[in-house]
Amino acid sequence: MSETTTTESPGGAGSFKDALSRPSKVSELRQKLGHKAKTEPRFRFYALYDRIYRPDVLQAAFKKVAANDGGPGVDGVRIEHVERSKGGVAAFLEDLHEALKAKTYRPEAVRRSFIAKPDGRMRPLGIPTIRDRVAQAAALLILEPIFEADFKDCSFGFRPKRSAHDALRVVEEALKVGHTIVLDADLESYFDTIPHEKLMKCVERRIADRSVLGLIRMWLAAPIEEPPDRPGGKPTRKRSSCGTPQGGVISPLLANLYLHWFDQPFEAPNGPADFAKAKLVRYADDFVALATTDAGGRLMQWTQNWLENRMGLRLNAAKTHLRCIRPDRESFSFLGFTFSWRRSRERRRWYVHVGPSQKALKRARLRIRAITAPKRGCLPILDIIEELNRYLRGWAVYFRYGLAGRAFDSISEYAQGRLRHHLMRKSQRPYRPPSGMTWYSHLHKDLGLLRLTVANSRSTAMR
Repeated sequence: MSETTTTESPGGAGSFKDALSRPSKVSELRQKLGHKAKTEPRFRFYALYDRIYRPDVLQAAFKKVAANDGGPGVDGVRIEHVERSKGGVAAFLEDLHEALKAKTYRPEAVRRSFIAKPDGRMRPLGIPTIRDRVAQAAALLILEPIFEADFKDCSFGFRPKRSAHDALRVVEEALKVGHTIVLDADLESYFDTIPHEKLMKCVERRIADRSVLGLIRMWLAAPIEEPPDRPGGKPTRKRSSCGTPQGGVISPLLANLYLHWFDQPFEAPNGPADFAKAKLVRYADDFVALATTDAGGRLMQWTQNWLENRMGLRLNAAKTHLRCIRPDRESFSFLGFTFSWRRSRERRRWYVHVGPSQKALKRARLRIRAITAPKRGCLPILDIIEELNRYLRGWAVYFRYGLAGRAFDSISEYAQGRLRHHLMRKSQRPYRPPSGMTWYSHLHKDLGLLRLTVANSRSTAMR
């Protein structure tokens, strides 16, 4: 690789603790890698592996993993176990450093876990061990600036200094200027269906270092440990030739990289941006394409052909629609928000209305209901309110975008009702607020329940 990206890495076990005490140069290294990739779009990086096991890179990677916390992998080890182990974090990182340097490092199996989706189905997660997550985070620190230099402006998910709100803003502006033919697409089980060989060809367009490519191949090939199918049963392990597990630190980058090869032809000459004047807005595997003309159905046909026949992915036919979003016509949802045209109160003009979707509101009510469930009646009421406030605060910071006032009122009133019901059920005698005080004042002023408003959600976001 060019000398502009060369930074000597401290070597030897003896220098590892000393290296951790010196100021990190990881940001400087990332800037050099990004600059090289940006100025030379066809350059293939061939000397990256030693950067991944640099002590300061591993230290930065551990901090990233520790900040996210998360559950244990198949070995049962958590962050606190590493911190309390003999030699602590320094010994843990030194061992990983030596294993990577000697190329004896081998990833463990990925623990399968499941979380409920809004439609009642279960979303599979793959949770690597702490050791593997740190190794992946180190690789991410080195590879991310290289691929970031190539990614298109239409991509917003899992990228530095980009957010879901940025994506929503682009969609809203596109509707305002006449991009009212909307392809609302859904990829079926995207993270589980990415073909490994095709993904690796995407990686190899920029990375020529065989050791780095070998690392990525090992992570992709790591077996998945499924939970027992019955109490007392043994977990089973299987390998797959496709998919990158949600829960892996490097998975979002790889998933973005693969769909970059959808973004690029979309915006190329003879692509939808050309023949349908379409604008693509993608957040990880969620995307919409907004066009000024349907071009005779070519937008849908091109998208389906490219994703399924070229890339080996699957569009969910039941959730993929081509809609016309005009006054008095359909709406569509994206990233938890619904977009539609509405008439102003004076009925003099139409405007684009953006607010939390009905699915998002239902999901919020289900979460509030779970926090105030009867089985939690043994917990102190202030603990219940603290957990409820934590959820409401996070929900409000995300859904503050657009015209969210009515949705905030609805969720706030639902939380009040659930908490009031919880207090009355919890008490052996009929529970009443103090004399002269309304339920509203008692819940918010005495007990500290958060009142959702767009204003306080924005002030929370700035803190």
